[in-house]
Amino acid sequence: MALRLADGTAWTETLARAVAATPEAFGPEADGVTTLRNLVEGDWRAGGVPHPVRTPVDNTVLVNLPRLDADAARAAVAFAAVAHRDWARTPLAERKARVTEALDALTAHRDLLALLLVWEIGKPWRLACADVDRALDGVRWYVGEIDRMLADGREPLPGPVSNIASWNYPMSVLVHAELVQLLAGNAVIAKTPSQGGAVCLTVAHALMRRAGLPATLVSGGGEELSEVLVRAPEIGAVAFVGGRSNGGKVAAALLDSDKRHFIEQEGLNAWGIWDFSQWDLLAGHLRKGFEYGKQRCTAYPRFVVQRDLVDGFLDMYLPVVRSIRFGHPLAVDESWRAGDPLPELDFGPLISGAKADELRRKVDEAVRGGAVPLHRGKLAGAPFLAGQDTSAYVAPAVLLAPPGRSRLMHAEPFGPVDTIVVVDTTDELLAAMNASNGALVASLACDDEELAGKLAVDLQAFKVGINRPRSRGDRDEPFGGRGASWKGAFVGGDLLVQAVTQGGDRRLYGNFPDWTALPPNV
Repeated sequence: MALRLADGTAWTETLARAVAATPEAFGPEADGVTTLRNLVEGDWRAGGVPHPVRTPVDNTVLVNLPRLDADAARAAVAFAAVAHRDWARTPLAERKARVTEALDALTAHRDLLALLLVWEIGKPWRLACADVDRALDGVRWYVGEIDRMLADGREPLPGPVSNIASWNYPMSVLVHAELVQLLAGNAVIAKTPSQGGAVCLTVAHALMRRAGLPATLVSGGGEELSEVLVRAPEIGAVAFVGGRSNGGKVAAALLDSDKRHFIEQEGLNAWGIWDFSQWDLLAGHLRKGFEYGKQRCTAYPRFVVQRDLVDGFLDMYLPVVRSIRFGHPLAVDESWRAGDPLPELDFGPLISGAKADELRRKVDEAVRGGAVPLHRGKLAGAPFLAGQDTSAYVAPAVLLAPPGRSRLMHAEPFGPVDTIVVVDTTDELLAAMNASNGALVASLACDDEELAGKLAVDLQAFKVGINRPRSRGDRDEPFGGRGASWKGAFVGGDLLVQAVTQGGDRRLYGNFPDWTALPPNV
C-alpha cells in the first residue's frame, strides 16, 4: 500500500508555523531556503556564512544555518557577561517568574516543538513529545525547589554558563539545563548543534528571550568557536555533552583553568547476564532499549552473557530484535485521518547518511574480523514514502563475539547495533562490561540480587541497575559518569544547581584531576 505524509506535517507547513510563532528569529529566504538568525547581544541578528541543514528523514534541505566566526562569538560572550552581572542581581522571585513565563510559552507551542524535532533529528512523534515534555516538567520541578536549593547562601557563578551539547536531546538536555542555570542566576550561552535541532532551539530561545531571559544562541563550527565558548575569560562554567573525542578537546582546553565544568562523554554501557532466568522481564526492558535507535548516551549496546545462558538469552532476545519497528516517522496510509495517532515506531533514521555509512562500515569491519552476525535487518518492507532518500536509515543488527581490535568492541555504536560477548567467569564478566574505561550506566540481570550487588561494586559505571535499566533520571536523581565517561562536576537534582552556583563549604561531587567524590546512594 502506498504511503503519504500525515496531513499537516509537511516541512513547509511546519516551518511556516515556526516562523509565524517567532518571526523575529528567522531571516529572509536565500535561493528559496529560509535562513535562521543568531541570538546575540540581546537580539536576533543576521550574519555569518549560511550552511544548508538537511533532515535525516529524507535528506532534503530544511533551512540555512548561518555560522558565525570567532570574532562574532567573542562579542556575543562579552555582551552575555554584562547581562550576567545584571541577572545575578535579579531577585530570585523575579527569576522564577520569568522562567515560568518562558515555560508557559514553550508549553503553548509544545506540539510545534515536537514536530520540529521529528523533522530535524528523526525522532518518532511519541519520543519527540517526550523530549519536550521532559524538559518542561523537569524545569517546573526546579521552580518549586530552587528556594530550598539556594537556601544555604549559594550565589551565581562569576560569569555565564557556556553550553555545548549534542543534537539528540535539544529540549530535555540543552534547554532544560539552560533554564535551570537561569533560575540559579546565571546568564546562558548555547551553541546550536551543527547536525540537528537548530529550528527547534531557535523557536525555544525566541520564547525564552521574550520572557526576558538573558540567553544567547550562536551557531558555528566547533573548531572555530570552541576557543571562545570554552576559554573566554568571561565564561563562568562550561557544560558539554557529546563524544569522547570532542569532550577530550574541551577538557584539554580547561587544563590550565579553574573554570567550573561538567563534561559528559560517551561510554560503552553494558548489560551483564549471570545466573538469570527471568527472560520475560528482560525482554520488556530490551525492547524499550531500542528507542530512538540507541542514539543516546544511556543506551545499552553491549550484552555480556554467561555461556550456559546464551541459548536462553538468544531465545528471548532475537524475537525482540526482529520485532523492532523503524521507518519514516510521518508516513501513513491512505486511511489515516486528522486526529489519528502518528506512526508508533521505535526509531526513525540516524542523524545523517554519513553516520549511517560509518556504522555500516563498523559492522562490516567486525564481521570481517570474525564477529558472527546473528541478525542483520533489512530496509525492505519498512514504512517509507515512494522514492524517498533512505540513506540515513540503518536496520537493527546483532553481532556475536566482536574481535578485540574492532571499534565496536570498545566504543558505543550510537545506533541500532548490539554486540554480545560470552564469558565463563564473573571476572570475565566484569572485564567485558568495563571495556570502555568508564560508563554512565550499566545493569546486571541476576536472580540473586545480593550477588548482583557485590558484582556491581566493581563496575566502572556511575549508575548500576539490578534487573532493570538505568537512565539520566529526572528531577532529584543525580547523573554523572565513571572513568573517562565524565569530567568535572556531576549534575541532576540538587547537584545541577550546586554545579552552577558557588558558596558554602561543601565540596562538589564529581570527577576532578585531584579527587573523585561520588554522591551517596547513586
